Amino acid sequence: MRPYILAETNWKALKDERIELAVLPWAATEAHNYHLPYGTDCYEADAIAAAAGEIAWKAGAKIMILPTIPFGVNTGQSDIYLDMNLNPSTQMAIIRDLATVLQRQGIPKLLILNSHGGNDFKAILREIGLAFPEMFFSTCNWFQAMDKPAYFEHMGDHADEMETSLILHLQPHLVGPLEEAGDGAEKKSRIKALREGWAWAERKWSMVTADTGIGNPKASSKEKGERFFTDVTHKVAEFMIDLEKLDLADRYE
Repeated sequence: MRPYILAETNWKALKDERIELAVLPWAATEAHNYHLPYGTDCYEADAIAAAAGEIAWKAGAKIMILPTIPFGVNTGQSDIYLDMNLNPSTQMAIIRDLATVLQRQGIPKLLILNSHGGNDFKAILREIGLAFPEMFFSTCNWFQAMDKPAYFEHMGDHADEMETSLILHLQPHLVGPLEEAGDGAEKKSRIKALREGWAWAERKWSMVTADTGIGNPKASSKEKGERFFTDVTHKVAEFMIDLEKLDLADRYE
């Protein structure tokens, strides 16, 4: 039993405990090229949250890792078979209900550990923050925490070398042969502002990629995944520790 994992701990261990920070991993269920499982984001979220949580707990941080939410915003993938979608308004309702529980039970801080590029919680947390002014809300994207070129040869953002290497490390039995994977080629927008990144429009996934991946996975390896996993979990753990220690009445310096 890991005492910082809510799904594993029990009432005896928790009834006299006082948790300062709840961590909610949020993932997605969607196609990841031909070689990775639909649950890739979930496996990554579970593993990174648990490993970072262990580091933080052993450092004395009173945190609790909540069960991962396995569905995310996949509005741009509505025609990809069995890509499951939660609308942002549904996410708002879920977060509001969970924040109500945390506030009622005296847990003042919530971190959403995001594991899916289609999720964007900033606007939601702005609104939730007005409804729960005594609480502290934050979110982070673990997949943006590190300098990816320091770990991987080929860049991408979905079923790419990073994600493939991670799953080779975490769940190798679920990775299909790399020679069967698509090359993750991405079509770019015809609109210059969108290509430059200072303007945004949702990508129609089936028009952007032929294999549902974006980024070439062919150079992936378990060793690369293990190195990245170790470093990213330590960085996320440091963030958890800092959040847990934060005096909400004295947040800035």
